[in-house]
Amino acid sequence: MRIVIIEFISLDGVVQAPGGPDEDTDGGFVHGGWSHPFFDGVLGSTWDEALKAADALLYGRRTWQGMAAAWPERAGDPFADRMNSIRKYVVSSTLGDDELTWDNTTRIRGDEAVARISELRATDGGDLLVLGSATLARTLLREGLVDELQLMIEPVLLGGGKSIYPDDGGLRTFELVSTVASEKGVQVSTYRPVAAA
Repeated sequence: MRIVIIEFISLDGVVQAPGGPDEDTDGGFVHGGWSHPFFDGVLGSTWDEALKAADALLYGRRTWQGMAAAWPERAGDPFADRMNSIRKYVVSSTLGDDELTWDNTTRIRGDEAVARISELRATDGGDLLVLGSATLARTLLREGLVDELQLMIEPVLLGGGKSIYPDDGGLRTFELVSTVASEKGVQVSTYRPVAAA
């Protein structure tokens, strides 16, 4: 499986709380829902195509909890039905198995995450799609476990917030595979890592 990270991201690299004001206020973040003014058909088709190519979704705990609270009540819409039926993995050391109420969810313990995700990556199949989950995405990038980044770069500066980028000083080179601009100024860019020479 390829590991693909897909993110709404600001010009200054922030991915925190694109969906709503109360989604994630950690660190006093007050710009929740910042991506809404820029959502259009280009972004919608990007999400739809990414989901169609996925065999499973991979989340950190906080993102999984938000998605698990929202998507089951949207059943009946084709996109929501796919979100609800697809296999899901959540990385968490605190969630109990009795809390995994969203259909087809398997918990990966935090202390086993890198090893277990590496095993999943080595299996055949479609993409293992990471949605949001900034801490998890940062770990996967740091560990060299990302096969593709799909960034929806939105024309806004947020002045601080959570990022997916490792801050360990490591040099990681990516190549641009494709890019398309939306009418609302979003640059949807796909990158793949370049193997070290």
